[in-house]
Amino acid sequence: MRSHLLNDTTAERYRRTVTEGVERVAARIATTDRPFTGVTVDALAPAIEKIDLDEPLHDTAAVLDELEEVYLRDAVYFHHPRYLAHLNCPVVIPAVLGEAVLSAVNSSLDTWDQSAGGTLIERKLIDWTGERIGFGPAADGVFTSGGSQSNLQALLLAREEAKTDSTDKLRIFASEASHFSVKKSAKLLGLGPDAVVSVPVDGNKRMQTVALARELERCRNDGLVPMAVVATSGTTDFGSIDPLPEIAELCAQYDTWMHVDAAYGCGLLVSRKRRGLLDGIERADSVTVDYHKSFFQPVSSSAVLVRDAATLRHATYHAEYLNPRRMVTERIPNQVDKSLQTTRRFDALKLWMTLRTMGADGIGRLFDEVCDLAEEGWKMLAADPRYDVVVEPQLSTLVYRYIPEAVTDPAEIDRANLYARKALFASGDAVVAGTKVGGRHYLKFTLLNPETTAGDIAAVLDLIAGHAEQYLGESLDRVAS
Repeated sequence: MRSHLLNDTTAERYRRTVTEGVERVAARIATTDRPFTGVTVDALAPAIEKIDLDEPLHDTAAVLDELEEVYLRDAVYFHHPRYLAHLNCPVVIPAVLGEAVLSAVNSSLDTWDQSAGGTLIERKLIDWTGERIGFGPAADGVFTSGGSQSNLQALLLAREEAKTDSTDKLRIFASEASHFSVKKSAKLLGLGPDAVVSVPVDGNKRMQTVALARELERCRNDGLVPMAVVATSGTTDFGSIDPLPEIAELCAQYDTWMHVDAAYGCGLLVSRKRRGLLDGIERADSVTVDYHKSFFQPVSSSAVLVRDAATLRHATYHAEYLNPRRMVTERIPNQVDKSLQTTRRFDALKLWMTLRTMGADGIGRLFDEVCDLAEEGWKMLAADPRYDVVVEPQLSTLVYRYIPEAVTDPAEIDRANLYARKALFASGDAVVAGTKVGGRHYLKFTLLNPETTAGDIAAVLDLIAGHAEQYLGESLDRVAS
C-alpha cells in the first residue's frame, strides 16, 4: 500500500497516473457536445449504490473506467457554451495547472511552518486585490472557501465592532435582492430573527437608498444599533449593483459598518471598460470577492478583505501547538491568525498562476466579453414578443419569462416556464436557471462563458419556446378531453 503514497520513490508513478487522468478528462471535454446528458437521479443512483467501497479495484485504470460511468459521462460541464444557468464559470488552464500543483504539494495555509512561500504568495494577492479595490496600506484579508464564508466573517467583524453588548439590538440592512448568506450569517452569529432588515429595491433591482435612510433612522429612533449595511455588487438573480457612494455616505452618517458583497461583481476590478461601476467600493469596511465566479478560477477561490487590518483581530485565537503569541513579536506570519479556518488549501496559487500567465487585463477582457454578450442578449429578448425581460443587465445576467400569445392565466404561464426549464435540462441541450420575480416564475441566463455566442442564446430561446408551447398544447388537449 505504500506504493500509493506520493514521495521521492513514487514520483514516476505519480506522473503516469495523473497523466492518465488528465488524458481521460481532456478526451471527455474534447468530445462533449452538450452541457449535460439528461441523466436522471433514478437512472444514475443505482450504479453508484451498487459499488462496494470495501472492495477496491487495485488498478487506477479500472477506477477511471468506473468513474467514467458514474461521473465523467454525466457531469454538468460548465465549459460548454450552452451552460447558461448558475454562477459557474469555465476555468482558465493556468489555474487548473495551479490546482494540480497545490494538490500534490498539499501545503496548508494556516501557519508559516506549513506553507512558507505559500503564505507570502497569498498575502501578495490580498495586497493586490486591496489595491484594486482602492484600499490603503492598512488593508488586509484572507482567502476563504467562498462568498458565504467571506460574508460570515465580514459580519462577524461588524458584530464585534458594533458599539453594544446587547446582540438582540443589532440590525443588518441588506436589499431584498441580496444573497441568502446574509440571513444565514446572522443566524450563525447568534442574532435574532429580526436582525436582518430587508430594504426595497428599485426597478433595476438596486437598493433604494431613500428606503435605507428611512430604515437606519427608524433603527436609531427605536434604540437599536445599526450593525452593518450589506451592499451587493452583482446580485445573484439580476447582477445588479447597489449605489455604493450613496450607501457609503449613509454608513458614515450612522456610524455603521459597510460591507460590499462583490462575490459576482469582483470581475469589474480587472475590467478596463466597466471598473467605474464599482466606484465607492473603496469606502467599504469589508469586501467579499469570489475569484471562482468572475476571474474564471476553479472552485474554491474567494477572499474577504478589510480596509483596516486591525479589525481582523476578532477572528484571532492562539494555540500553543500552532500559533503561540510569541510568533507575533517574532514577526512570523501565520494566516490562521485572521481566518475562520485552520487547515486551509493553497487556493491562492490558482489566481497567482493566472495573473502571472494572463495578466489582470487578460482576465478583465474575458469578463467584459460576457457582459457585452449580456447586453446583446437583452436587446434580443426585448425585441422578441415571446419573452418578457426584467431589467437591462449591469453585469452578465438576464432574467426573462416566456409569454405565450394565447394564454393570459399567470399560473398557467408559470407552469409553462417551469416545464420548459425542466424539459430543457432533461434533454441536455442546454442548462438555464430559474427564479421568482414578484411571486411569478422566471428563467435566467447567467452568462460567464466567453465562448457563448448570440447564436447560442437565440437557439436556447427557441428551444425554451418550443418546450413551453408543447406543454401548453398538451394542457389544452387535457382540458378539451
